[in-house]
Amino acid sequence: TLSKKEKRSYLAVDKEDEVIGYVVPVFRSRWLHGFNNFSDELFQQCENLFDCFILCCFLHKIHEKEEFQKKMNPDSLTHPPEFIVKPRGQTVWEGKSVTLHCTVAGWPKPRVAWYKNNVLIDAKSHPEKYFTESQYNMHSLEIKNCNFSDTAEYRISALNVKGESSAFASDSKKEKKWLKGPVNGFSPEYGVTFNTTIIDKFDVSFGREGETMSLGCTVIVYPTVKRYQPEIVWYRNGVALSPSKWVQMHWSGERATLTLVHLNKEDEGLYTLRVNTKSGFDTHSAYVFVRDADVEEEGVPVAPLDVRCHDANKDYVVVTWKQPAVEGSSSIIGYFIDRLEVGTHHWTQCNDTPVKYARFPVTGLIEGRSYTFRVRALNNSGVSRPSRASDPVVAMDPSDRARLRAGPSAPWTGMIKFTEEDPTVGVVPGPSTDLAVTEATKSYVVLSWKPPIQRGHEGVMYYVEKCLVGTDTWQRVNTGMPVKSPRFALFDLAEGKSYSFRVRSCNSAGVGEPSEETGATTVGDRLDLPSVPGPVIPIRNTDTSVVVCWGASKEVKNLVGYYIEVSVSGSDVWVPCNNKPVKGTRFVCHGLNTMDKCVFRVKAVNAAGYSGSSAESEACIVKASIAVPSPPTGVTLQERVRDYMVLAWQAPANTGGADIKGYYLDYRTVKDGVTSKWHEINLQAVTGTSYKVTDLKENVFYQFQVRAVNRAGISESSIPTVPLECKEWTVAVPGPAHGLRVQEVRKDSVVLLWEPPTFNGRSAVTGYYVDYKEENGKWRCVQERSTKNTYMKVTGLQEGVSYRLRVHAKNLAGVGGPSKATDAILAETRPGTNEIVVDVDDDGVISLIFECSDLKENSQFVWSKNYEAFTDTSRLTIQTAADLGTYSCFVTNTDGVSASYTLTEEVSRLFYVNCEQFSAVIPFKSEMAIELQEKGRVRFWAEVGKFTSNCQVEYVFNDNIIHEGRKYTMNFNKTTGIIEMFMDLLEVTDEGTFTFNLVDGKATGRTSLVLIGEEFAELQKKSEFERAEWVRRQGPHFVEYLSFEVTPECDVHLKCKVGNIKPATEIAWFKDGIEIEEDDEDCLCLTVPTIAQQISKKDAGVYEVKLKDERGKDKTLLNLTDAANSSTELKVMSTEHGIILYSFVVHYIEDLRVGWLHKESKISHSDRVQCGVTGEQLFLKINEPTEKDKGKYAIDIFDGKGSLKRVLDLSGQGKSSDRARVVGGLPDVVTIQEGKSLNLTGNVWGDPVPEVGWVKNDKPLLSDDHYTLKFEHGKFASITIAAVATIDSGKYALLVKNKYGTEAAEFTVSVYIPEDEAEKKE
Repeated sequence: TLSKKEKRSYLAVDKEDEVIGYVVPVFRSRWLHGFNNFSDELFQQCENLFDCFILCCFLHKIHEKEEFQKKMNPDSLTHPPEFIVKPRGQTVWEGKSVTLHCTVAGWPKPRVAWYKNNVLIDAKSHPEKYFTESQYNMHSLEIKNCNFSDTAEYRISALNVKGESSAFASDSKKEKKWLKGPVNGFSPEYGVTFNTTIIDKFDVSFGREGETMSLGCTVIVYPTVKRYQPEIVWYRNGVALSPSKWVQMHWSGERATLTLVHLNKEDEGLYTLRVNTKSGFDTHSAYVFVRDADVEEEGVPVAPLDVRCHDANKDYVVVTWKQPAVEGSSSIIGYFIDRLEVGTHHWTQCNDTPVKYARFPVTGLIEGRSYTFRVRALNNSGVSRPSRASDPVVAMDPSDRARLRAGPSAPWTGMIKFTEEDPTVGVVPGPSTDLAVTEATKSYVVLSWKPPIQRGHEGVMYYVEKCLVGTDTWQRVNTGMPVKSPRFALFDLAEGKSYSFRVRSCNSAGVGEPSEETGATTVGDRLDLPSVPGPVIPIRNTDTSVVVCWGASKEVKNLVGYYIEVSVSGSDVWVPCNNKPVKGTRFVCHGLNTMDKCVFRVKAVNAAGYSGSSAESEACIVKASIAVPSPPTGVTLQERVRDYMVLAWQAPANTGGADIKGYYLDYRTVKDGVTSKWHEINLQAVTGTSYKVTDLKENVFYQFQVRAVNRAGISESSIPTVPLECKEWTVAVPGPAHGLRVQEVRKDSVVLLWEPPTFNGRSAVTGYYVDYKEENGKWRCVQERSTKNTYMKVTGLQEGVSYRLRVHAKNLAGVGGPSKATDAILAETRPGTNEIVVDVDDDGVISLIFECSDLKENSQFVWSKNYEAFTDTSRLTIQTAADLGTYSCFVTNTDGVSASYTLTEEVSRLFYVNCEQFSAVIPFKSEMAIELQEKGRVRFWAEVGKFTSNCQVEYVFNDNIIHEGRKYTMNFNKTTGIIEMFMDLLEVTDEGTFTFNLVDGKATGRTSLVLIGEEFAELQKKSEFERAEWVRRQGPHFVEYLSFEVTPECDVHLKCKVGNIKPATEIAWFKDGIEIEEDDEDCLCLTVPTIAQQISKKDAGVYEVKLKDERGKDKTLLNLTDAANSSTELKVMSTEHGIILYSFVVHYIEDLRVGWLHKESKISHSDRVQCGVTGEQLFLKINEPTEKDKGKYAIDIFDGKGSLKRVLDLSGQGKSSDRARVVGGLPDVVTIQEGKSLNLTGNVWGDPVPEVGWVKNDKPLLSDDHYTLKFEHGKFASITIAAVATIDSGKYALLVKNKYGTEAAEFTVSVYIPEDEAEKKE
């Protein structure tokens, strides 16, 4: 019989070792060495005749192969390379691929290399361009996506020890495009494999037209080879970029930078950095959005984009462009095309009438000159800014352009032969051929044809003729000047009429016969508008982006692309997501605001124009979508026996925004370094982080991997474990703990939790030790004594330092090995971190309150006691010592948001002593506030929430206790809970901190108010003013100061009102310091019988009234000099519609001329901007102000004698969008039955968050048992009226106010009584 090894080689057997066939292997020449000894041994082992027969056949085949090798190698050694089939020259279409083939013979097997124009082709560095293959002495080179630069001489060189041979092939080719997918390999040229890593990657970027933007990445290539640099290539939308006027590239050896100079909408797109090395390549991509620049005139469209030139001839070129995303306040009427001759600076408009199509033939060019073109859009509001200029194009014959593009030809060394030809001078050209209408719109018709065959050596020009269908009259269109190009555009044709066309060729010998006429062509648009795109489906993506998908337009020709628009739900303001059309039906809209509720719509565009907008999508909230989790980590062996192993792992660091539903495990066997395929272990997901793998074979090595699953799908696999042998553990100490996780990460502490080991050793686990270390430090033990808990709070950490933690388990036999260490944990308290707050009610029930500001969808609060979760989240009453412990809360689907509170016996006594409930902290209904009273008296007050009759107050100023006396008056009303302290006058020494300290048993409370700096100075000034006013009013004083009024008889009355006067009080009138007479004591009037024109001349002056007696004196002034100088400083006021700038004058005359300026430019009156006069107020009203309305404003006042300018700078004022507003939710009228409850909620907007108030019939409302007023989340203001009655009918309003403005949303409430109830009352 055959040995096991030989049987495996020569016999095909099944699992039961039954022979089912014979296998004859293919032997290579290196197997022949020592064959004779092998054959003798084999014959001795053959026991039957049939085996001998098979072996003889096999030896015969070996003999034939030896004879063949002798023929191939007559000298039995080597021979040089020889090309059996040589590569052939190829001609290929632009954009296609081509493959060169050849066959090479030689011994030893030759090594081959491909060259392009004697330059070695490195296919590994350029896999997107070249692909080489060698099999069975056949060699091939594939050149992908050919362009003109691929036109070259290609050579293949074959080399072995006997010599070298080469073969050549020429090729003509065109355009290149790169392939996706990294290719890695060993570089024999440098003897290493290059690994590329891209870091500091550029992200999605936003720019505005006219700005400069830079994109960059840091590139690390390892290993570093001297004088070797990778190839850096930048792409936009898959097309390689080259340095130009608008694009600059820089490579420093470490960082690749792309700079886009003077951004334009053409620069929008997906940018890709590609790093090519000898071993492969790596890429990084991100989208760049370019927003439109501000329009010069409101309502005009934005500039078109992507202006290109096509079909250029001697005097003719077709210009195309793409329509902009924003049409302005009205639809685009058409476009103007401008041209500029290169070398000049004057743009010339090509068309007098706007063209509707985004395609226009420009004629009248001068042959040999270069031109650039630009386009402007037109609507009812005006003309847009011009687009970016096109690339220059030369007006020349296409055949000449092709010869120039091909480049100089190779030197020619052949012989020139001259032959005598028939003279062609004076030959009249024949008719042109293939005349056709290539474009037909209602604006123009374009004809094209081929030059005549019979034309001699002269240049040929053409006349174009037209004929109205139904007539026989042919009219020459270009009588004055024949055209040089076989293209022509006809304008000014009658829309709806049908025409035929023909062409005549001409030269110096005359005009030839006409060509065949075209068929009837009706003047009108051949290209229809696109149909409306299909349904739009938004899909959540990230916190600032949404993926939008839509159905393609079903009826569309020559589609340019789609524009996507977004609107915040309810605003009806649409903003474009892209400013450059996209051709797919899927787009990622970036730059959105988190938690905005957005709707989307799409419109298609082609050369004919825009389609209608699609139906609005469903509202989509902008927030991160649910994704698959990251792979689990730290797969470790916990226990092993003869036929099973226990594995444990750590949960994924990123759950993908959804709860982990379970885990799947895979295994494979390892034998002699060879691994088998992966096999599933569990068909149902495992919910824990450990699993017992059964039915294993003893002494076999296994590898394991774990995958996590959530609602979004299954994660990638974890890193496979090292090969683990399945055999029983015999150690006495316990195995490692597993499932390590951290909570409550703070700047100086962290809580570590773990699961007990599955293998206890010879005895039960009695405790645990926790080790920690800094990122690059040594391991240190946290505690001296072991802990029996499976959690520990590690304190004493250093802020800003990263730590790793691990756990040892111990039993009576000793301490086991460490667990797998946690990932690096940065000791920091993240912004927005909250702690658990403890509260107690009057019944002694303690409430643990924890707030989370980072809640995600499906986030849950998981409460636990001593880190063991419980499901009852109701309040817990402290009754026994069993209720004491550490209470913690963990929020799922967040980045580790958690907190804890330790309830000790000492703390519990504060809440529950002698069956009397005390709060650890005395709550305040109102913190300390300040109030200015009459005589300038200052009142400090606060309102206490809960207290007993034993509560005491301590008054403190700047950490010094103060007492009641001459300066301070103090009071604590225990009925109302109001604490008061009065000061008759604020002095300079009173600047500082005032505090009320409360003590109520063991409970304390504290509230403070800081009065320093400008706040104190302003309060002191107001206090002194109020005291001075009080003193003034003790004697004769003015109740109303001096003012004027004009009577119907055009008399001007100067009047004032006085109070607290006696008969002995002296009242005197003065003009310019000279006393004049008085008329009345109660209402003093001075009548000046004059008209308005005379006031500024004769009666102008400063009028004054003085009061005086033994109690005091007072006076008032009125300046009736020139009106301009009497104006007040310019001020601004916010309203619900916008802002008002105003100034007051003492009196207004008709000759007073007023002008308003913004940024030194005169402001014109419009519906949005209005100016005027109300009484003595000069005002400028701006409705719905925008960013453009910022800047310096000035009012220029001229009264005939002199002028005055008042200036106000609004550059630093807030944005109008931040003004307090009520954006919806409230009705105009509410009708409700008596006895019902009314609840209304208004949506409020503003930044900063507005102050909110409610009024009824212009009187403010306060929250009580009847009215419940709430303001939640800074957005929702609600009012609830319990059991409405007829007295509740009236006019209500919601008032919102912030520093940028005020707004009131009014509504009417009408309460009615049902008829049956009304009858009962009667």
